[in-house]
Amino acid sequence: MNRRTFLTASIVASTAVLLSGCGFQLRGSESLPTLPTLALEGNTNSAVAQQVTARLQQLGTQVEVGAPWRVTLGTPSLSERQLGGDGRASREHELTLSTSLSVQARASNAYHINNATVSTSTRIRVSDDDLLNRETLMMEAEQTLARQLSQRIIERLTYVEGMQ
Repeated sequence: MNRRTFLTASIVASTAVLLSGCGFQLRGSESLPTLPTLALEGNTNSAVAQQVTARLQQLGTQVEVGAPWRVTLGTPSLSERQLGGDGRASREHELTLSTSLSVQARASNAYHINNATVSTSTRIRVSDDDLLNRETLMMEAEQTLARQLSQRIIERLTYVEGMQ
C-alpha cells in the first residue's frame, strides 16, 4: 500500500468515525413518521398530486376516498422570473412552483391547515438562443420542482397535530 492510498483511507475512516460519534444521520424517508389513511382531493391530476400519491404509498400510507383525513391540493402554479440584464447571452431564471394545501379531519370538519401556500424554487441558467435545450432544461426543472414540492407537502403533513 503506497502512502497516498493509506492517507486517503485514513482520512475517510477518520471522517466516518467523527460523523458517527456526533450523531450525524442522513435525512431520508426513514425519518418520516407513518401517516394515517388520507383522502386526496382537489386537483388530483397534476404532477404534484401524482408525486404526493406515489410518495405516500412508498411510505406505507394508504390513499383512499372517505379516509378520516382530507388533504386538498390546489392547482400548482409555476412562475418564472428572469434574473440579470437584457443581453443576448445565457440568462439565469428563477422558477417557483407553488400550490395551496388544506388538511381537514373528517370526523369534526376542523381544518388543521387551511389554504396554506406551499412552494419551492430553483434557479437555472439557459440560453435564449438555444430553444430546444431551453425547453428540455425547463421541463427537467419543472419535474424536479414537482418532486420537491410533493416532499414539502408530505413533510408538512407530518407536523399536523393529531394526525399521528
